[in-house]
Amino acid sequence: MFSSTRRSALRAGTITGLAAAVIVVGATPALAHVTAQADGQAEQGGYSVINLRVPNESDTAGTVKLQVTLPMDHPITSVRTTPRAGWTATMTKAPLNPPIERNGRTITEAVNTVTWTADPGTRIAPGEFVDFPLSLGPLPTDTNELVLPAVQTYDNGEVVAWDQPPAADGSEPERPAPAVTLTPPADDAAAAAPAPAAGTSGAAPSSTDTTARWLAGAGLLVGALGLGVGAGAVLRSRRTTGGDR
Repeated sequence: MFSSTRRSALRAGTITGLAAAVIVVGATPALAHVTAQADGQAEQGGYSVINLRVPNESDTAGTVKLQVTLPMDHPITSVRTTPRAGWTATMTKAPLNPPIERNGRTITEAVNTVTWTADPGTRIAPGEFVDFPLSLGPLPTDTNELVLPAVQTYDNGEVVAWDQPPAADGSEPERPAPAVTLTPPADDAAAAAPAPAAGTSGAAPSSTDTTARWLAGAGLLVGALGLGVGAGAVLRSRRTTGGDR
């Protein structure tokens, strides 16, 4: 009887720990929205390929159109697409007021939107995603973030705008606009960076590393709590068994 009671208690503690761990992992935000990701680092004043990643969130409809808006307050004068089978890319330009001078030329307009439209019979089906690359440059030098609001259109007529800026408290809004962090040019960054302290690598942990460490710590804590529940149940069963003798 004692052995059976102890096994039941340990099983209950293990299940409790696992269930709580699932709750912790499940509490992390979903990443099913349209995002922008640079190939390598995107340096201010440089050129970079930015991939617009478009996941299909619908269980029944397919994505057939994506429109991305480029900033006119930080105009980008070189915008190029690459062929994507089954999709047609088009660009629209808007006037710059005032015009800008670049490499001895006066530039009076810049690309304002890039739109990818699916050819007949093509779509991003449920459970799929597609990357749409854009070669952009020179990237803005007076901001540390390139925001690229996007509009996703489904073949059932639904239109979803991914255009919300970060909330005032820094939390992610329901439909955030795709954005890419711009880094200072390599020479400027090297000159401005302080020397690392002795015995340290000088590398700051990335947000991914920080999140992973937080989840690992949370998982260990939850597991310990679950084992504690089981151990407490075992001790109580021993006292009860001892009292019955």
